[in-house]
Amino acid sequence: MFRLFIFLNPGHVYLPDTGLNLLELAKQFINFKKHHMKAIINRQTTLLKKIKLYLYSVFILFAMCSMPAVAFAQTKAVLPAVGTHIILGNMDGIGIAVTVQSPSAEKTPLQIACVFEYTENDIFTPPALPLEANGMAHLDKGLNGMITELRKSGQFAGHAFETLLIDIPNGTIVPQKLLLIGLGDRKKFDPEMMKTVGAIGMREALRLGVTSYAHASDLKDGGVDSPTALIAENVLKGAMGAYHTQIYLKGKGMSAFKPMKKITLLAGPPFYQITGDALKKVIDPNVH
Repeated sequence: MFRLFIFLNPGHVYLPDTGLNLLELAKQFINFKKHHMKAIINRQTTLLKKIKLYLYSVFILFAMCSMPAVAFAQTKAVLPAVGTHIILGNMDGIGIAVTVQSPSAEKTPLQIACVFEYTENDIFTPPALPLEANGMAHLDKGLNGMITELRKSGQFAGHAFETLLIDIPNGTIVPQKLLLIGLGDRKKFDPEMMKTVGAIGMREALRLGVTSYAHASDLKDGGVDSPTALIAENVLKGAMGAYHTQIYLKGKGMSAFKPMKKITLLAGPPFYQITGDALKKVIDPNVH
């Protein structure tokens, strides 16, 4: 039995009414499929890009809407109310505390406040803190402008470590006594000075026979953007150094004083946490 194989050359076989041979038709079909698939892929890619862009835009919009609310909530949580008070620890029988309070409103037998040498309106105009947050301005207002009068007239110049003790009249400010300590020229201020300031405050408190006192550095009230944590640390280190000296002298029979029971450092709401953390490091050097 024989089988007949007919080999056709597609290049010579033409389709009726087209004028195209099979090979050319196949090429056109393949090209059509390629272009068709490419168009589909391009449309899908464009669609995916649009979806990604839409999702990204939604995410950004959501984030922008959420940020103010989160920031507001954090601000509300961080800033403590006036009167917030905590005893952070104990050093040689002395309770160390921090309080959110103006020095004019702190109930204490002795309030210490620091002030620079006088320049015109220095505690009432920028870069000093605004009046509502300015403790030195509160003291001055509560004493009917007496602090400004003393400074402006030169009766209290505010030279570095100069002191002035004021007995507080009834019906003015809350503390029973006010000790002003000079800080000198604000342009030459050095945070190390606050160790000496702390020592002066402690010695005056022991001399007066009080068993507690409050301290307000008031540097920002005078327009000096000081390092809050370092200032608090140095004040407490200076105070405790002076107290240790008196304990040593007492042991030698060369000093007599009432034991100090409490030191309170005053801080504005934005600086309460920073001050507290700094004092903890002095109370316990192992705190990080």
